[in-house]
Amino acid sequence: MIAGVSWIWWLGFHAVVAALLVADSLLTRRQREARRTQAAAWLWTALLVAAATGFAVWVAIAKGRQPGLEFVAGYAIEMSLSVDNLFVFLAIFQGFRITPQRQHTALLWGMAGAVVLRALFIAAGITLLRHFSWITWVFGLILLYAAWRLVRGDAAGGSSTGSAIPEAPTAIQNLIRKLQPAEHPRLGIWSLLPVILAVEVTDVIFAVDSIPAVLAVSHNPFVVYTSNIAAILGLRSLYVALASLLDRFRYLHYGLGALLAFVALKMLTARWIDVPITLSLAVMGAILAVCAAASWMASNRE
Repeated sequence: MIAGVSWIWWLGFHAVVAALLVADSLLTRRQREARRTQAAAWLWTALLVAAATGFAVWVAIAKGRQPGLEFVAGYAIEMSLSVDNLFVFLAIFQGFRITPQRQHTALLWGMAGAVVLRALFIAAGITLLRHFSWITWVFGLILLYAAWRLVRGDAAGGSSTGSAIPEAPTAIQNLIRKLQPAEHPRLGIWSLLPVILAVEVTDVIFAVDSIPAVLAVSHNPFVVYTSNIAAILGLRSLYVALASLLDRFRYLHYGLGALLAFVALKMLTARWIDVPITLSLAVMGAILAVCAAASWMASNRE
């Protein structure tokens, strides 16, 4: 048993993750035309969502309804916040001026590395929560601060200038300037390593918000870890699918801010108020639906 779950579950999950990463890499190599690439990305994203849904059903049957719903909630939170990552990825790739094909490769390797980093973050977060109850307040306040920054437009999801595409974090901006991408539009002698590292740094920055958010709905190590990794697996294809539509998500930062504020309050008041996981899912779904509808109507009016 590892963290309350048979080692066979852990081994099986990672075997599936490895198989999906290999399949994703093969899919990336065969894509050439932009339209076919985007269509394939939508199809692959749908398949990954279907796989995650199937896994949630399996968890519910084998471990109970509560863990299954917690997986769905964790997956929904991570996928929602991952959309925010895509804006920064776009800024990074524009700064490095790399081709779409190399963007896919950088994202694939970046997501593979993120699996390891997320495992370390989750293990540390759950250990802290189990040994120090006051850490709940720290995580909750971190999420409230992140929600405030998103609504204000300081985080990656928003921009005070009205543009939906944000600025990359300062550290990444400095790295891009240091590499002087304008002199190497195809990176020339530069390998993709700096780009992959930039993607990794971005993922670490966003994990500070997203992992405490998932811990607000579940303290089950297996559920938290698998929901995070399942969401990360779809980041590359989601980026390709939404790359041309990111400027339409003008109200994304408000929706994500409201979502983070909700899970923060859920975490901070857990000692006195027990919010059922089904109600949490309903609230999160309503927040994201309103945000998406408002963004779409605003884009159509323009």
